Amino acid sequence: MRDISTKDFTLRTARARAVLHAAPATLALVREGRVPKGDPLPVAKVAAIQAAKHTSDLIPYCHPIPIEHVAVDFTLAADRIEVVVQVKAIYRTGVEMEALTAASAAALTLYDMLKMLDESMAIRSVELLEKTGGKSNFAPALRQSFRAAVVVMSDSRSQGRKADESGAILRAGLEAQQAAVESFAIVPDEREAIRAAVLAATDQRRVDLLLLTGGTGLGPRDVTPEAIGDLLDRRLPGVEDQFRAHSRERNPYAMMSRMLAGQRGRTLVIALPGSPGACRDALDAYFPYLKHAFLMREGAGHDPA
Repeated sequence: MRDISTKDFTLRTARARAVLHAAPATLALVREGRVPKGDPLPVAKVAAIQAAKHTSDLIPYCHPIPIEHVAVDFTLAADRIEVVVQVKAIYRTGVEMEALTAASAAALTLYDMLKMLDESMAIRSVELLEKTGGKSNFAPALRQSFRAAVVVMSDSRSQGRKADESGAILRAGLEAQQAAVESFAIVPDEREAIRAAVLAATDQRRVDLLLLTGGTGLGPRDVTPEAIGDLLDRRLPGVEDQFRAHSRERNPYAMMSRMLAGQRGRTLVIALPGSPGACRDALDAYFPYLKHAFLMREGAGHDPA
């Protein structure tokens, strides 16, 4: 199975359709309620719902998903029955296979209940109509380029006693998100050095995004929040909450982080913990959604599409 542990929970939806072709006389019996085995439509609806909930038992690479809603609709035409299924879930991966499996199960159930009447029946199509949710919903943000800077706060790294890893992870992650990383600095855990690095990125370079890593814990030299707190024009609690929620699910030590986020001028400033794992978590939690902040800054609305 594919590793989806780095993904966030989002609302996922999918609609699928299956079409069962049958003789007009067979469809007439369905409409008139004269099928010997009983009304096939409610039975097919239950089959679809059950199939959606048990897709991972049938399709090997599907993840078990907590299904939130299944809707099943039937359209009876002169020579066919169309089944349309919509599935919703709030989870880390999409529900298109659940919708497809449900539509297929409904069509197969109809076939089973009608086969004694009509040997000409055929299920001629099962198709995905649409899906929403996840990062694919944010295609414009995926393509959007922006300007960024990275600052690493560390006594040992600034003195060359330890190789930097966290800053390199942030830089590579930003570049993968179409960012031009215009500056990269490693400074000691000193308030004035940290403030100077922030002001250089925000007031001088005026980048779109500044990511800092280090100095947000409980150690005696962890002073990043104190150094930059009064430099922010306004805090962004939702941005802070997003990282904390994502990170706490993966590492219980994340509860001790004093990371913070805010805006100075046109620049979004986020101060992250110094561990490589926390930096990876931040990239997974924030992108591509964070890029919407640059559009909002210019007065755009909230429509992700």
